[in-house]
Amino acid sequence: MKTKGTRASKVSLITLGCSKNLVDSENIITQLRANDYAVTHDQVADADIVIVNTCGFIDLAKEESVNTILECAELKKEGTIDKLYVTGCLSQRYKDDLEKEIPEVDAYFGTVELPSLLHTLQADYKHELIGERSITTPAHYAYMKISEGCNRTCSFCAIPLMRGKHVSKPIEQLVKEARHFARQGVKELILIAQELTYYGLDIYKKRALPELLEQLSAVDGIGWIRLHYAYPSKFPLDVIHTMSKHENICNYLDMPLQHASDRVLAAMRRQITQAETRELIKNIRNIIPGIAIRTTFLVGYPGETADDFEELCQFVRDMRFERVGVFQYSHEEDTNAYNFKDDVPAEVKEERAARIMEIQQEISLEKNQMLVGKEMKILVDRKEGDYFIGRTEFDSPEVDNEVLVSANDHFMRIGDFEQVRITDVHEYDLFAEPIR
Repeated sequence: MKTKGTRASKVSLITLGCSKNLVDSENIITQLRANDYAVTHDQVADADIVIVNTCGFIDLAKEESVNTILECAELKKEGTIDKLYVTGCLSQRYKDDLEKEIPEVDAYFGTVELPSLLHTLQADYKHELIGERSITTPAHYAYMKISEGCNRTCSFCAIPLMRGKHVSKPIEQLVKEARHFARQGVKELILIAQELTYYGLDIYKKRALPELLEQLSAVDGIGWIRLHYAYPSKFPLDVIHTMSKHENICNYLDMPLQHASDRVLAAMRRQITQAETRELIKNIRNIIPGIAIRTTFLVGYPGETADDFEELCQFVRDMRFERVGVFQYSHEEDTNAYNFKDDVPAEVKEERAARIMEIQQEISLEKNQMLVGKEMKILVDRKEGDYFIGRTEFDSPEVDNEVLVSANDHFMRIGDFEQVRITDVHEYDLFAEPIR
């Protein structure tokens, strides 16, 4: 049995879920290291204390979080670790239930209880560290959360229950953070929020994303700025005009659309129609013809008929998005959709998700084939086996296409921008050689 926690304890922080959770974990790590804790990320070996930062978004994520907590609880029973703490979305939403079901956990904390977590670990919350976050991603890119929470009322989404109302971070704080990252060698900033385009409404009484982009684009050393998670209803096109003016703002927009059937969109409370969505996409592409639009769809929503789904399939064929992801509907307590019967069978949800991805796979291959022979700029992410692997401005880490360059024939430095020529393509991979 290890000696019970002291200020010299080793802490392991396990992060589950999305990039917004990762930013929260990085803030925890920064604060603990400033309090002289030795902290590792996603490595339980040799840890005295384990903190699990959970996800509670959909059933699969909740299951992964619970299983991870149970595994760590078993380590505590065995005496491998001394203390176990749980934080994040699952803990925020189901704290009372978790305390009853998994009492081996020493304490549960919600999404905004970082000071309480630090206090339990006898650590001080250091306000002077705001804007100086450690990162757990590769050193050349970092996620920047520009706001917390969400004011939207989508019927299927439990995020407002776990993250609360929309709260923007001041522009000066985000610029300070960007400068800190640039000094550390970060070359790509990935802006994230539950709803990017709402940014600034609470503190500036106007949508201030264009102003934020103007100031971030002026930070020396930041080569790419990427936008994630914009809401389509009443989308402010001045954001796209601002993107078009700055070479270091990627021609890339992640905008989850969720569906195309007007009947389903209305039931989802998405505040937009298919016709309005088509017009929006057309306008965005008119302003930036080469923009890559990434979107996600939700299949199997209560009452989604075969006709609704076929309408979605046709929409995907027509719009020819550059990047697509699909979620299967998860019946979430306390959401508006929970009042409806979850009447689409699991196997049908799975079949529909696979069908959308089959359609997109063909589109992706066709679009990639058009790139053969083209010169493109990539950011080199890593070396894996016989290849250096990078991304274009049209691709976000972990979810989008990758560019592979033979490591047997060429050398590249991880974290560098490189010019390459595309020589071959698959559905989601590009093969290239450097231009030197």
